[in-house]
Amino acid sequence: MFMKDIFLRVDELESHLGTVHEEFGNLKLKIKELLEENQRLRIENQQLRKVLKRETEPAVALEAVEEPAAAKGDKSPMVMGVGEGYDNLARLYHEGFHICNVYYGHLRMEGDCLFCLSFLSK
Repeated sequence: MFMKDIFLRVDELESHLGTVHEEFGNLKLKIKELLEENQRLRIENQQLRKVLKRETEPAVALEAVEEPAAAKGDKSPMVMGVGEGYDNLARLYHEGFHICNVYYGHLRMEGDCLFCLSFLSK
């Protein structure tokens, strides 16, 4: 009877150890996913900081240029050039962001996107 109890207890411990091992595996996968997402967000954050820095620098220079035109009494609104929108989209694409209607604004993680390239070639 005593040996049977020991065997049952060892069997329970083995079963419990298997469950703990499976839980560790699941936890390890979740940590891996979180680390990958964290790295992706870091890269995206760096790209957005570069874009923000680039966007704010020309705005300061643009204000200095616009003031003399306003002083002359020029009342025509500033109109975006025809190719300027295309240039902005091309710049965003080269900075690593999607410009296609499928993934617009998402960070490109794996090489070139055929949808974006077809959009740029139009």
